[in-house]
Amino acid sequence: MRSALVLGDLLARVADAGRVFARERTVPEDDLADRCEVLLSGSGEATGLAIAREILDRYAALSADDRLAFLRDLSRRFGVNRPALEAALARWRETDDEADLRRIHVASEPRSQELVRRLNRAPSGTRALVAMRADLLKAVAEEPALAALDDDFRHLFSSWFNRGFLELRSIDWSTPAEILEKIITYETVHEIADWKDLRRRVAAPDRRLYAFFHPALPNDPLIFVEVALTDAIPSAIGPILAEERTPLDPSAATTAVFYSINNCQYGLRGISFGNFLIKQVVEELSREFRTLKTFVTLSPAPGLRAFALREAERGEEGLLSEAEIATVRSLEAGEEPGEAAVLALAARYLLEGRSPRGGPADPVARFHLGNGARLERVNVSADGSPRGLRAAWGVMVNYLYDLPSIERNHEAFAASGAVAVSQAVRRHLRTRDTGTPVR
Repeated sequence: MRSALVLGDLLARVADAGRVFARERTVPEDDLADRCEVLLSGSGEATGLAIAREILDRYAALSADDRLAFLRDLSRRFGVNRPALEAALARWRETDDEADLRRIHVASEPRSQELVRRLNRAPSGTRALVAMRADLLKAVAEEPALAALDDDFRHLFSSWFNRGFLELRSIDWSTPAEILEKIITYETVHEIADWKDLRRRVAAPDRRLYAFFHPALPNDPLIFVEVALTDAIPSAIGPILAEERTPLDPSAATTAVFYSINNCQYGLRGISFGNFLIKQVVEELSREFRTLKTFVTLSPAPGLRAFALREAERGEEGLLSEAEIATVRSLEAGEEPGEAAVLALAARYLLEGRSPRGGPADPVARFHLGNGARLERVNVSADGSPRGLRAAWGVMVNYLYDLPSIERNHEAFAASGAVAVSQAVRRHLRTRDTGTPVR
């Protein structure tokens, strides 16, 4: 990471030197999109760095409305160079040459991709572009036409943030305070109340925390996972987070529990790190603790309640049976319909609920099943926090990472959407008509 800091300092000095030359090309009426045209015009290295830094600094100072206007400008003005593409196509039709065919690929690239590349060369350019994409993602939700511009960011970020550039670090109480503070801020699954709470999670002998970092963001985690070392698969989060508990001797641990996974950078949403993180952490823990035999999550089911309410409203046209609709109404009334009834409802959601884009409706299920885990167990009354009750009436799920089966499960899920599921969970699922278990 020190080499990245040295390089960043060097780039900053080059950019400062280039500001003198860049000023000569600046006209007062230049808007940001005009400055982007200048950046793409082939400036010298120092001038290009200075202009890139100027664009990013000016963007950061804009109001939300002006940022949106700029993103619209990028989408409209920096698409594919159509004349160049048509010329490349015409030449290839004449020659049928492999080299000319490859030139079509170059000509078909949107100009916005090269613009983003050049902006990334500026000092701290990667950090600024991640923040810019966070704005873009929010804008896409309101203006789907901007999705093509986001595709350009996603394409480049997938290369810049691939596994080869990521560094896994173990976070403990000796980690610099700057990073520990960010762990507190970024924890969204199970809130860290204060520094004492953080210490319980990173300093106890039976607790571990691992994070991925990137050279361009050396003190800012991309994603982290919190791990509890236990002697059994847990069925509730309370004992793991309890203030007063007796730590387990790590040499007696048989199970590693991934109980909180947090993506830290909103601007990197959709760029996959988690599958690499889980697998590498399993390798790290296996080397450190030879007694570990089981690797499992204790995960939320964040979409369960919304799914159940929506399907109950649909009545006979929905996925739920009459008994499951009654369970939903009972839960909403604050009653206790019984463990078996809640397990049946949760199994329906996890095994038959589908997202609009396909795959399981539950985002956490999509993540772990896509990584090759098996849906192992559903736990009722596992999370009594306001958030856990609001999202899933307290239901939590164990996903098992069975090392010999991970790749096979992953391939089956990727190829056909097949869900690896234990017989225990499958038995909870009932037919809609007869209410008998699905075998």
